[in-house]
Amino acid sequence: MTLTEDTGSESTPVAVGEPLLELLNGFIVQLRSAGLPVSLTENLDAMEAVKHVPLGDRNTFKYALAATLVKHYNHWKAFETVFEVYFSLRGPEYSIGDELELAEYQDDDEQDQPEGAGDQQGGGGDNMSPEELAEMLYQALMRGDQQMMRGVARQAVKRYAGMEPGRPVGGTYYLYRTLRNLDLDGVLERLLEQDQNNDGDEEDLSDFEQRLQKDEYQSRVDQLQKEIEAEIRRRLVADRGVEAMAKTLRKPLPEDVDFMHASREEMASLRKAIYPLTRKLAARLQRKRRHGRKGPLDFRRTVRASLSYGGVPAEPKFRNPRPHKPDIMVIADISGSVAAFARFTLHLVYAISGQFSKVRSFVFIDGLDEVTSYFEGVEDINEAVHRVNTEADVVWVDGHSDYGHALGIFWEKYGKDIGPRTSIMILGDARNNYHASESWIIRAMREKARDVYWLNPEPNSYWDTGDSIVGEYAQHCDGTFEVRNLRQLEGFVENLA
Repeated sequence: MTLTEDTGSESTPVAVGEPLLELLNGFIVQLRSAGLPVSLTENLDAMEAVKHVPLGDRNTFKYALAATLVKHYNHWKAFETVFEVYFSLRGPEYSIGDELELAEYQDDDEQDQPEGAGDQQGGGGDNMSPEELAEMLYQALMRGDQQMMRGVARQAVKRYAGMEPGRPVGGTYYLYRTLRNLDLDGVLERLLEQDQNNDGDEEDLSDFEQRLQKDEYQSRVDQLQKEIEAEIRRRLVADRGVEAMAKTLRKPLPEDVDFMHASREEMASLRKAIYPLTRKLAARLQRKRRHGRKGPLDFRRTVRASLSYGGVPAEPKFRNPRPHKPDIMVIADISGSVAAFARFTLHLVYAISGQFSKVRSFVFIDGLDEVTSYFEGVEDINEAVHRVNTEADVVWVDGHSDYGHALGIFWEKYGKDIGPRTSIMILGDARNNYHASESWIIRAMREKARDVYWLNPEPNSYWDTGDSIVGEYAQHCDGTFEVRNLRQLEGFVENLA
């Protein structure tokens, strides 16, 4: 089955046949398996959208589906992965064959070679030497010729990846082997040097123009790498099948990535996703203030309004409430077991600081230190987090978590600052290494504060096992939440607002 059916003119809707309908339904199933929330309405919208696009144009087809099925930009990468795997080998132009001719891109002077010499090149460039393939790569990047890039990518994967049928090796390994042999950094330097030599007789380019030139070449290099990844993916699908590859490449959505086990790339994605969450919190707070409960009866305004009803108070007037912004105190465990979780939460606290009258941050291991000043007036939040990890005085004895001692320091130094407007957020797994809990401090905090919340990055099933004493602390809190990912953090934000 292919997607290269006759679709007629772009302006005329095309009927979706049963084979294509079955194909799209299977694609929807794969999206849902990957965690993307696709409703029945969006499914119907996708069916309608594909009637108006040429099915032979893979990119147009992909973006038409994305426009109807992807709700959030964080879901785009998951959608693209599912699409590329599911629709691999759908259509002759995406088959594994090396029918794409590279010989046609030879320089003009090679067209005059002796009869029979062209046969040595091979139809798909199989007999090209490494030097000739490198030159073809250079020409493809210099021209920005996507068709030529695709041909080079296919030849490079076939020649350098070392793919063997049935071998249980991930695509990342094959990508590394291919890119190592192509030396794209060296090709990029050669392109930039060539441009400088060409412009040597003319007026020198400005720094801005050189930067634009470099960015253009870098985008072409990135495009070539995507072509290489796609070619590796196609070959893996052909070898292992669509279902097996879908399971292998399937990754959790950004909001479902566990804070404690996130890769570097996933961490960067999570940090970006925190700020939209704070805007959502701000909008919810504003709506809550605008539609908040009415204040006490305003007697003077009520009497004044009653004059228009002959002295009958038919329209009571109330004073507008003046909801205040609560103070926030964050007490975060930054020991090795929860450091990643605490770092993300500090990003969240930094982002929402504008929504509250005061945000004070404290970090601890077996000692405790205030780090509020580290976040004041900084443009790069990562620098502030780095200072927390390197400068904060949080080790008292051996650097192992001691919640009881850390809470004791907080109560002694900062307990007097807790008031009826203060909301306290304690972040940690409550694994106390069998030290004294000092849970009475949490009870005392609760008596003075507006509310006390505990955010635990461990699964609920792990609570109160081993040296975990979260249950002992939870009985004095207004809420204890499992917060292992962005989705659960968003759920907590909803409760906080």
